[in-house]
Amino acid sequence: MQSMLNTNPLKTATLVVVFAMLSACNSPFTTVKESPSEPAPAVVAEEQTQTEPASTWQQAYGAPQETELNTLPDTPIATINPENITQQPITDLWQRIRNGYAIPQQSMHSDTKKQLAWFVKHPEYIDRVVERARPYLHHIVNELEQRNMPLEIALLPIVESGYQPFAYSKGRAAGLWQFIPGTGKVYGLEQTWWYDGRRDVIASTRAAMDYLQKLHNDFGDWQLALAAYNCGEGAVARAIRRNQKAGKATDFWSLDLPRETSAYVPKLMAVAQLIASPEQYDITLSPIDNSPFLTIVDVGSQIDLALAAKLAGISSDEIYQLNPGFNQWATTPEGPHQLVIPIAKAELFQQGLNDLPQSERVQWTRHKIKSGESLSVIARRYKTTVAVIKEANKLGSNNIRAGRHLLIPNAAGKQSDYRLSSNQRLATKQNTPRQGNKKIHTVQAGDTWWDIANAYNIGVNKLTGWNSKAPGDVLHPGQKLVVWTKENSAGSNKTIRSVNYTIRSGDSLWKISQKFNVSVAQVREWNGLSERTLLKPGQNLTLYVDVTQQHGSI
Repeated sequence: MQSMLNTNPLKTATLVVVFAMLSACNSPFTTVKESPSEPAPAVVAEEQTQTEPASTWQQAYGAPQETELNTLPDTPIATINPENITQQPITDLWQRIRNGYAIPQQSMHSDTKKQLAWFVKHPEYIDRVVERARPYLHHIVNELEQRNMPLEIALLPIVESGYQPFAYSKGRAAGLWQFIPGTGKVYGLEQTWWYDGRRDVIASTRAAMDYLQKLHNDFGDWQLALAAYNCGEGAVARAIRRNQKAGKATDFWSLDLPRETSAYVPKLMAVAQLIASPEQYDITLSPIDNSPFLTIVDVGSQIDLALAAKLAGISSDEIYQLNPGFNQWATTPEGPHQLVIPIAKAELFQQGLNDLPQSERVQWTRHKIKSGESLSVIARRYKTTVAVIKEANKLGSNNIRAGRHLLIPNAAGKQSDYRLSSNQRLATKQNTPRQGNKKIHTVQAGDTWWDIANAYNIGVNKLTGWNSKAPGDVLHPGQKLVVWTKENSAGSNKTIRSVNYTIRSGDSLWKISQKFNVSVAQVREWNGLSERTLLKPGQNLTLYVDVTQQHGSI
């Protein structure tokens, strides 16, 4: 013990210092809260130097903390209203559409998932639709926003027509928004030989939005409004009443609606989901610039569309794609005298239009009336109408005299300049190669689609599809139809038999047709007879008769 007390003083001091340092290292840092009423820094530093013991920091690091503070200018900070902050402009139209979604979809319905799976498996279809939509989409989005309507509706033409302005359905619906004739007329879409407003992008978009807003007001729900747009408000109203009587829910997903309509709304919801998150489904959407593409120019008079395209510096196909409502080679004589032009070409077009007198906007032909000609014959020859000829020549009636002259407006360009006119589109469709043998059927008085289809043993929908028609379209005597058959003769069905019939004294086409349960038009077609052909006893006719419809032996 004594030896320990006699330990070297220097060693003892060293041990004390070591223990002190170890103690400091093991002490935790203290958290110092800054007082809101803290005195000036300089005073605090002076007082700490004179009276306060060394801080934990000083004990640990052997030096006091820096007391100098960073000071900012004594300038008050202004409060900024979020509304005054300039937002980054949206450059991609797809993002603008996403931002405007407003149709509630809490969870994805199984029907929507089914439709979405199809779109995801067909990215090439999405690519095609995007390119078709490119010229029109910005205008449609603008119109929807002005009406405060959900921007999902800008995607509806994908479901309706695939964004094809010349689309025509078997139900006689036409254009981007697929208006049937009756509904189109109700919403102000004129339909004449010259012009079909159902295909006019500007007019039909306005009509579609009018109709959808009306339906939304009726049902108070956008999904029900969309369903009614497809199958009619009456069908939706009846489905709602049935569910109400049964004590069932009346939302779209709970209604018993036609099969097509039951898939219609899920298709739109699927497309909206795909546009909302394309990367989630490995789909790449080609960007569409969020700026106007087209503008409307008032031309003031009828104008040849090939000439209009030349003035605008675009192709004839482009002028028809932007103005698909015009059926013929020119705009309508009575109006509308408006053309949709790319906004980048509007100034060039307007300048050319200003330099061109109205009298030179349509080419005129001086026609000398021949004996036996009528206004309808002349109109067909020049691909115009009787009304146009009468108006151009100030005629008060259809009476004309041989030897006199008429001024006829006619196309100035080549046939290829009007490739997307109604007649040229029909010719393209009819000349599309298909399997089988091609035949030309000339429509006779009394012919029906069913008669003709049955005579050639084909389906009505096929027949109308080959000829860009719908089963409800009216046939006209002299009209030419293309028919594709698997065999060289009509009636290849096993129940159809070819019969050679020899005309007897007193026979008529009506008697023969009644005898064999066929139509007069069929007998004429099978034998190349016109309405003026006289039947002679002993003459042979070829008939194609259904053996199951005969009452006696044949």
